[in-house]
Parts: sequence; C-alpha cells; structure tokens
Amino acid sequence: QVQLVESGGGVVQPGGSLRLSCAASGNFISIYAMGWYRQAPGQKRELVAVATNGDSTNYADSVKGRFTISRDNTNNVVYLQMDSLQPEDTAVYYCNADGLMKTGGPKPPVGGYWGQGTQVTVSS
Repeated sequence: QVQLVESGGGVVQPGGSLRLSCAASGNFISIYAMGWYRQAPGQKRELVAVATNGDSTNYADSVKGRFTISRDNTNNVVYLQMDSLQPEDTAVYYCNADGLMKTGGPKPPVGGYWGQGTQVTVSS
C-alpha cells in the first residue's frame, strides 16, 4: 500500500516559521503531484500548495510570497517552508499524493492518498 507520513507541525508565534515534511512510501514508481492542504475548524479543506514532478508549482493566493513548496523526487518527500506565519494559518495541514504510477495492488483512490495531518497553531 501507500503511506504518507508527515512531520514538522507545532506552535509558533505570529511572524515565525515552520517547515513541514511528508514522506511517501509503498508500491509505486512515481508520483505526479505532491501537495499540502489545510483545514481550519469549521472550514472546508483547501489547497495550500502543490508541486508536480515536472517542477511546476501552484499556491493559494493567501500564502503566495510566504510559503514555499519543494520536492525530493528521488526520496518521494515534499516540504512546505512556511514563513511570516499568521493566526489565520492555524489549521491541520494534510499531505496529498496524486497521480501515482503503482507497481501493483488496488488502483489509487480518486484524489490520491492523504497523510494523517499535522497541527499548525499560530498564536502569541
């Protein structure tokens, strides 16, 4: 199967920084898109940033210029560097991997695979 393991969440003051990591493992050859989504209490899950294995990236308008997504395609790891964090960035952040080329087993679910989520809290 495919597993996504996230790390790097925590509590930070406004203006601070955090770096999230997500490592994918399992029976696949490649992953087309790896990205980060977030969900605040009472809100829908929303895209934060996504990176393809062709080095294309896309960001939510609310994080442009503050967050940077990057990938290590050799080790199937995606990072999210978050700078100038604000209280409105508080949410559970989820890693997503989509467009997998698998080596066997069941087909990937629609929308890809998800990590367990990591809490990011921005508070003074």
